[in-house]
Amino acid sequence: MSWSFPIGRLFGSEIRIHVTFFLLLAWIGIAHYQMGGTQAAIEGVLFICAIFACVVAHEFGHALAARRYGIRTPDITLLPIGGLARLERMPENPRHEIVVALAGPAVNVVIAVVLIAFMNARFDVEALQRLEDPGLSFMVRLASVNIFLVLFNLIPAFPMDGGRVLRALLAFRYTRTEATNLAARIGQALAFVFGFFGLMGNPMLLFIAIFVYLAATAEAQSVGLQDVSRHLGVGDAMITRFEVLGPQSTVSDAAELLLRTTQHEFPVVDGGGRLRGVLTRNAMIRALSGSGPGTSVLEVMDEVPTVALGSRLEAALTLMQGRSSPAVGVLDPGGRLVGYLTSENIGELMMVENAGLGRRPRTPRGPLLPQ
Repeated sequence: MSWSFPIGRLFGSEIRIHVTFFLLLAWIGIAHYQMGGTQAAIEGVLFICAIFACVVAHEFGHALAARRYGIRTPDITLLPIGGLARLERMPENPRHEIVVALAGPAVNVVIAVVLIAFMNARFDVEALQRLEDPGLSFMVRLASVNIFLVLFNLIPAFPMDGGRVLRALLAFRYTRTEATNLAARIGQALAFVFGFFGLMGNPMLLFIAIFVYLAATAEAQSVGLQDVSRHLGVGDAMITRFEVLGPQSTVSDAAELLLRTTQHEFPVVDGGGRLRGVLTRNAMIRALSGSGPGTSVLEVMDEVPTVALGSRLEAALTLMQGRSSPAVGVLDPGGRLVGYLTSENIGELMMVENAGLGRRPRTPRGPLLPQ
């Protein structure tokens, strides 16, 4: 994820922190300082750090459960709104998905039980309503937060764990796509409920409503895309008419192509048509404003995965999502680049398929090699 940086690795997953997380710490520190001075500011920041340690543990609950089913978790990112474990994919077996989804809240249950039972923390239900009360002990407040995380994450709406459990339960009766669409509609309905109460004076509920609605929509689109990809080959979706850059090209050369074509990314190939990488528009703009137009494209391009021309679209999509790659190259039997795929053109294919327009056979034409 952009604007984040790694701070270490644990159990095979990279832990990253988004820069905006420090804005949250600064805001908490300033707010508590105004209320109680330096000591209050330190305690406030430490409490937020403790909460996010629990959030990381929650995400590792998902990651370790997913590993049991052969699913890697490349990284876990801390954001001001919580944590994000980037699994290569969600398990499609409903029972496996329930285990992975509930593993995160289960970690918070364990943390709360440990805090209450072994640290002499006096806890009652009212503590959930008094999280900001400085009169409560650090441990009681932390236990309360973990219980709140369990309850919040079990809301039956994407992207919360409860939404995934709901989808898995529905999948016992419906297809995965149908179950996802139904769960997404339920999540969107809950978003309208949250939004209604948010408009009555609770901005946080309004923010949650927007977040849930967008996440439910995105989940339905993602699963629909996966379903379509199972029945198609890469040749049905790949871009076959495109211009390329050579290893000797500079960012200035790429900028000229950007202005006179509709491409947003440019494959970098050698004289034999073998793919070296892909230069994206964003990487190009960063290089122009940073190292300058004379920068070699080899220095700023992204290395991307490749698939054979006869591969299924699902394989390419899995590679693209699992590696957060901007594109996937498609190679002929001789290893030459004959096309490439991006999330944008796969999405366009999905819209065409959903519209029922069908497909016509496509003949690979190959890249327009640089002279």
